[in-house]
Amino acid sequence: MNEHTEKILIRGTNWIGDAVMTMPAIHAIRKACPDAHISLLAKPWTAELFSASPDIDDIILYDDKYSGIIGKFRLAKLLRKRSFDRAILLQNAFDAALITWLAGIPERTGYKRDCRGFLLTEAVPVQEDTLAKHQVFYYLDLLEHIGIKTSDVHPYLNLTDDERDQARNKITSSLNNDALPLIGINPGATYGSAKRWLPERFAELIVNIISDLKGRVIIFGSEAEVEIADEIIAELDKISSINAKSQVLAMSGKTTLRELAALISECDIFITNDSGPMHMAAALYVPTVAIFGSTNRKTTAPFGDEHRTISKDLPCAPCMKRECPEEHVDCMTKVSAGEVFSAVKELIPQNKAVFLDKDGTIIEDKHYLNTFDDLKILPRTKGNLLKLKDAGFLLIGVTNQSGIGRGIVDEHFTIDSNKHLQEKLHIDDFYYCPHHPDDKCFCRKPEPLMALQARLKHKMNFRKSYVIGDKESDVLLAKKTGATGILLSSTPLFANSSAAFIAKDLKEAAQWILDRDKEG
Repeated sequence: MNEHTEKILIRGTNWIGDAVMTMPAIHAIRKACPDAHISLLAKPWTAELFSASPDIDDIILYDDKYSGIIGKFRLAKLLRKRSFDRAILLQNAFDAALITWLAGIPERTGYKRDCRGFLLTEAVPVQEDTLAKHQVFYYLDLLEHIGIKTSDVHPYLNLTDDERDQARNKITSSLNNDALPLIGINPGATYGSAKRWLPERFAELIVNIISDLKGRVIIFGSEAEVEIADEIIAELDKISSINAKSQVLAMSGKTTLRELAALISECDIFITNDSGPMHMAAALYVPTVAIFGSTNRKTTAPFGDEHRTISKDLPCAPCMKRECPEEHVDCMTKVSAGEVFSAVKELIPQNKAVFLDKDGTIIEDKHYLNTFDDLKILPRTKGNLLKLKDAGFLLIGVTNQSGIGRGIVDEHFTIDSNKHLQEKLHIDDFYYCPHHPDDKCFCRKPEPLMALQARLKHKMNFRKSYVIGDKESDVLLAKKTGATGILLSSTPLFANSSAAFIAKDLKEAAQWILDRDKEG
């Protein structure tokens, strides 16, 4: 007799930024219920965000055919046929509780808001301390209340390789010189004009980026925001003596949500108003400068300490209004282009780095190393790494340690051995993935999360960086991030590798990097 597979329905939120901030909660549900079939009920304009998510098995679109009273009954009938065991409502609306009640889902959990508590089997009161925290924790706290542990708190927006490749091809074919800094500009904001910095300030900022940083610029926006982009580009002609437009790619109204995400992921810096794309950039681990006016940066800033928010401490701010009730929008007009440009210069990733695999690259591969007695640094490793350090490269360890997830390796030993190698080999930082391959995590190489975390922390430019490892997963990591991949192989077994260079050992790999670095 087959065991019953639990069916869970998650009601997603309706706004892009809110949907991004639910991603850690959705991931926590998957971790708590690895064998469940998880469906997401979402509006079409947010559903795309989750199309490549391993946490979701299928997406049910809450589109226009389910509007009105008759539509709600039609949707409830559809959900009833799916025989869900449980519904977790991340959206606050009465509508979400009503539909799951009509669908006869036995367990219905959500916050006790919008007069819907009587429709829920578990109505969770909203605590004051939850409302004071970043909104990511609003959704996580709901899960904690019902016994779901929430260890991973940073939103992560997963992209496919095809999406990354298409974005890179678009940028390369549209803008000159891939080596130059690439800055994303998002001048719109759906909520209202009180959240939008002035187009002329964006134009002034773009001129600074192109003239002082020799940068390239992509202007993003929805179809409704094309006029804002046009206004910025028109302003460039008025204030710039250089041909600034040749280094500007206007993509407003020209992308799907997934295409937007892929293009943002290629940017070195993302400059934005408080908006959905702001949260997407943070979830892509792109350094972000966010300009806040009428909204509260304490609860809805780009998630993570590495980003920068700019706002003015005014008696009237944050007013949380769509339009300025004082009719002056001082919270936006008092933010200068110089302030924003200073933040850009502070965050721009310019450091070059070499990412190093651990087992088989800098130490002997002992297959689930678990004692210091077996830890053997490969000959001449320290000298070769010091040459890279002397040439200005940061050294970053990135290693898959599935032995931890398999219960074979002690995680404390992995941490201690990484610290030992940092001290002995002058490695700047070490990242490891502790998960079993079946966990569908975002950090196991070749997935790029560890490298993205390092890029954000150490301000590294992937286009100036390298990945060295003895497995094709290391080479694929390089491809996903835009770095250059080097495969270590003493045999011709990897002749078909996508590596830029196949080296017989670390010495040859380091020398190849140094030679390329001298060539500029």
